[in-house]
Amino acid sequence: MEEAHRNHRARESNQPGRGQELEALRQAMMRTWWRICLCLWLTVGLGCLWWVRGDLIEISEYFTWAAVRSIFLYSRLAGVGIALCVGVTFALLVSESRQILWGMSAEERSRLSAQLDRIHAQGDSHPQWHLIHQVKEQ
Repeated sequence: MEEAHRNHRARESNQPGRGQELEALRQAMMRTWWRICLCLWLTVGLGCLWWVRGDLIEISEYFTWAAVRSIFLYSRLAGVGIALCVGVTFALLVSESRQILWGMSAEERSRLSAQLDRIHAQGDSHPQWHLIHQVKEQ
């Protein structure tokens, strides 16, 4: 296992554009997740908020945590939908913040590198092939 890891590192260092390719792949993956998050909010999130709109109007006039709790207790499906949307959004924000503050982790770099190897192995028939080769041309 350790030898495979060392060979993988040596292969990465022999290819100068590999870091740019990994970053382009990560950015494309994050754009996809943000699109999924947006679709969740536009479908599930808005539907759930519409479902509890009467309660939200009441809460806007007299806010209490008990009222918020009652929305989640008596409209469980709406609560689960809103929690899903908030959870995905929060996870994406944490992931982006971690990337900005500390860069790509070794585990993420390894996972993306394996995906990059699969893209190169499949060739131009892979959907992300053109994304990687746009980076090489720049």
